[in-house]
Amino acid sequence: MNLRRPNANEATGTTNRSRDVVPMSGICSRCVDGCKGACEVWLSSFRGREVLYPGPFGEITAGADKNYPVDYSHLNIQGYARGAKGLPEGVEANPDTAVFQEVNTLTEYGWDIKVPMRVPIFTGALGSTEIARANWEHFAIGAAIAGITLVCGENVCGVDPDLELDHNGKISRSPEIDRRIEIYRKFHDRYGELLVQLNVEDTRLGTAEYVSSKHNLETIELKWGQGAKCIGGEIKVKSLERAIQLKSRGYIVLPDPTLPEVQAAFRDGAIKEFERHSRLGFISKENFLEEVDRLRDIGFKRVTLKTGAYSAVELAMALRYGAEAKIDLLTIDGAPGGTGMSPWPMMNEWGIPTFYIESLAYQFAERMRARGIRVPDIAIAGGFSDEANVFKAIAMGSPYVRAVCMGRALMIPGMVGKNIQKWLAAGELPKSVSKYGSSVDEIFICYEELKEKYPDRIDEIPLGALGIYTYTQKFRTGLQQIMAGSRNFSLKTVSRNDLMALTEEAEAVSGIPYVMNAYREAAEAILDS
Repeated sequence: MNLRRPNANEATGTTNRSRDVVPMSGICSRCVDGCKGACEVWLSSFRGREVLYPGPFGEITAGADKNYPVDYSHLNIQGYARGAKGLPEGVEANPDTAVFQEVNTLTEYGWDIKVPMRVPIFTGALGSTEIARANWEHFAIGAAIAGITLVCGENVCGVDPDLELDHNGKISRSPEIDRRIEIYRKFHDRYGELLVQLNVEDTRLGTAEYVSSKHNLETIELKWGQGAKCIGGEIKVKSLERAIQLKSRGYIVLPDPTLPEVQAAFRDGAIKEFERHSRLGFISKENFLEEVDRLRDIGFKRVTLKTGAYSAVELAMALRYGAEAKIDLLTIDGAPGGTGMSPWPMMNEWGIPTFYIESLAYQFAERMRARGIRVPDIAIAGGFSDEANVFKAIAMGSPYVRAVCMGRALMIPGMVGKNIQKWLAAGELPKSVSKYGSSVDEIFICYEELKEKYPDRIDEIPLGALGIYTYTQKFRTGLQQIMAGSRNFSLKTVSRNDLMALTEEAEAVSGIPYVMNAYREAAEAILDS
C-alpha cells in the first residue's frame, strides 16, 4: 500500500523528473547526474531548511496528503424506516412532525457554564500566521454571525509589531489582540464565543492577564499541541529587523538573526527569511492543575485544553488531568492536520491519525466513566470538511464528543468570499463566479437572509464573513438531512449505534460493528418470528 510518495509534493513545490519512482525513498528510479530538478533532495541541496515548509508562506494553507489505512470513509451511517428520537417534548412522531428541516443542530460544551453553538463545528486556532491576521475580519465576523466558537490561536500578542511591555516584561498594550477581540464582538450574539490560546511564550508574556483585565474574556485555552506537528508554533519572517525584534521578546528565531554571519548572508540574499519558533511545553499533573487554578483565579469562567496527536500516554493524561481539573472542553487534534506553517515531513509522518486517536479517546473515556469519573466534553479535530464525517465523529465518540474543530474547511469560505469582494470591485469576476450573477445579492444565496437579520448593518459584513455564514448554512442543512435519515432529531440522541464499519479493520480499531454484523441479531429475530 503506497500511503504517500516522499521527496516530491506540490506543497513544497517539488516534483520527480521520472515517471518511475522508488516507493520507499521517492527518488527517481533513474537519477541522472546533471538533472535540473526539482525533487526535494535536489532542491534541499542548495535551499536547505526552506524545503521543510509548504509555501509560499502567508499565501497558502497546507494539509498533509498521507492516505491512512483506516479513516472515517470506512464507516457508513445507518438509516432507519421508523422512529424519531429527539423531537421536542410533547410532539408526537409522525410524517408531518418528523421532517428534516425541524432537526435541532444545536450543541453546547462546558463543565458547569455551557456555551451553545448553532452547529457542532468551530474554527481551529487562528493565531500568529499571516493567513489569520490578513483574513481576521472575515473569519471573526463570519464565526460570530454563524453562531460558532472562534479560537484565537497562540502567539498573537507576542508577534504584534506594536506590542508594549511593562518593566516586568509583561504585556501592557497589544493592539492586534485588541483588534481581534473587538471585531468578533461586533456581531457576537449568544452563540459561540471567542477564546484565546496560551503556549509557553504567551504565559511568560502575561497574555491571560491582559485579555482578562482589558477585555473580560470568559474562556482561555491551554495548548499542549496540535495534529500537524509536535513542536511549537511557527511563522516565517522576511525582515532582519523583525527577526531581531521577535528574538528580543524571547522567541527562538532561526537562523539566529543576531549573528554577524547570518546578517551578512541575509544582506547577500542567500538567507531570504527567518523562522520564529515557540518552545516545547513540559506537562506534569501538578503543574497543569496549578495552572488551571491560576487561570480561574485571574477571572476566567471556563478553561479549555487543546492537545495534539501525541502518544496514548499524553491522551490519557489530557483526559484524566482534564477531568480532575474540571476543564470545560478538551479538543483532541489528530494527525495529519492542516496549517499555515508546519514542517511537511512532520505533517505526514508523525502522530496518531484522527480516526485512531478518537477510537482511543472513546475507550479511555469509557474506562473513566466505569470508575465514576466525569469525562470533560470533547471536540475532535484533524481533517474534517463535511457534515457526513462530522456526524460520524460525533456518533463514534458519543456521548462525549460535542463538536468538531475545523481548520482549513472554515478558512476557505472566508478567503473565497474575500476574493469575490476583490473581483467585484475590480470588475474581474471569473466565469466560475459570474455564471451565478454579477452582484452580491445574486451571487450569495444567503445575502437576503442576512440583510433581513441585519438591515442596518449589512454593509458592515465583509463578503468573507458572508462566505463562512453561507458554508455553515449548507453544513447545517446537510447535517439535518443525515440526522433525519438516522431518525435523530437532536444531536443529543446521536449514538454509536447509528454507524457501521465497512471493513473488519475499521471494526477492530473503532469497535463499531462490521456492516454484516450490525443489528444482525435483531434482524434474525424478525426472520425467525
